[in-house]
Amino acid sequence: ATFTKQVAGTPVTLTDAASIALNLTTGTNFVVSLGGNRTLENPSNAAVGQTGQIYVIQDGTGSRTLAFGDAYNFPSNSTPVMSTSASSVDLLVYNVRGVSAIDTVFVSSFG
Repeated sequence: ATFTKQVAGTPVTLTDAASIALNLTTGTNFVVSLGGNRTLENPSNAAVGQTGQIYVIQDGTGSRTLAFGDAYNFPSNSTPVMSTSASSVDLLVYNVRGVSAIDTVFVSSFG
């Protein structure tokens, strides 16, 4: 495919729940506000080569944790610890290497 201009889409808002579902056919970029300690489940409908971002926002209370399904791979096998300040914003950048291998980089503490 040849692109003649930027490809952009509005981030898809994920539903905050104890287990956060991520359906990769609904978009490439996502955002979720944590209202409690949560788990980001393995994504459904992963397509090899798909890339995107997931913004993770602490609610006004903060101190929320985020665990990850076993398909998420982080550098040096080091699962990140999310920022915990109220209203803090973290970023997960992902690339689907395989349907059960989501290579993910964590960027912490956006304002």
